[in-house]
Amino acid sequence: MLNLEILAQLLDTHRAAAAMNVAEFSLAGKIFSFNSRPAIMGVINLSSDSWYRESVCLSAEAAIRRGHVLQAQGADIVDVGAESTLANAARHSAQLQKSKMLPVIKELRAADVLVSVETYSLAVARACLRAGANVLNLTGTVGSGRLFTEAAAHDAAVIICYVQGRNVREVGNFDFRADTVAMMYDYFARQIELATRCGVKKIIIDPGLGFYYRNLQDSAVRVRHQMRVFLNTFRLRTLGFPVCHALPHAFEYFGDEVRCAEPFFAVLASLGRTDLFRTHEVPRVKAVLDTLAVYSP
Repeated sequence: MLNLEILAQLLDTHRAAAAMNVAEFSLAGKIFSFNSRPAIMGVINLSSDSWYRESVCLSAEAAIRRGHVLQAQGADIVDVGAESTLANAARHSAQLQKSKMLPVIKELRAADVLVSVETYSLAVARACLRAGANVLNLTGTVGSGRLFTEAAAHDAAVIICYVQGRNVREVGNFDFRADTVAMMYDYFARQIELATRCGVKKIIIDPGLGFYYRNLQDSAVRVRHQMRVFLNTFRLRTLGFPVCHALPHAFEYFGDEVRCAEPFFAVLASLGRTDLFRTHEVPRVKAVLDTLAVYSP
């Protein structure tokens, strides 16, 4: 059971890390002051395989409409993806993904909505960045140098996701043999070095808690892992860059109230000093973060 003693011990063990600040930057003129105000990323899924029905948009018109709604609800960025991360979801060609994503990106950017694109494909990333995307949400590890170079050429931010595999669709068992956060730290340090060498100036890191590793299908194991990483997030901020978390669902525990799961996990992520919250439930998560911000010692 999570309690104050556990939180106190975590803080005592890593007290220096808890005081670290991270880089701040702007996107299309919008300033992200991560050290004083966390940001929110809403989600648009263009794949019918995505199970979070509220985020699924089966036409460009529906996606554009949802993008405007998400911004009005408090999303600072809208993340657009055309291939579900579910293990059994259909794989889509780069051409199909582009045909779905590009009209949405162009229309939202024309309306000054900041857009992130979730992909591990160089062809998709290149086309989306040329269409005006502000953020590359990179969910793969192959060819990252070329992807970083493409992002740098468009002055885009890059979200570097932690993936044990070639990409989010090609993962096996999660390796728990070492301190998970320390493994992530080492991986991010290497990728940050490569990204900066390629000219990327705006970097965010993401521990990838929503990816479908085979040995994380047991709900207790998966949720325990997610909670531990949430609370240890501040240790990753010592790399000097903001941390993004995709908030999970824990359907086995929340059942019919599954739409309450992401707001609950937002509390844990906030305690760990998360900087960017990726969520399907923007107004609920915003309400949680606004409430937490009211408290001052």
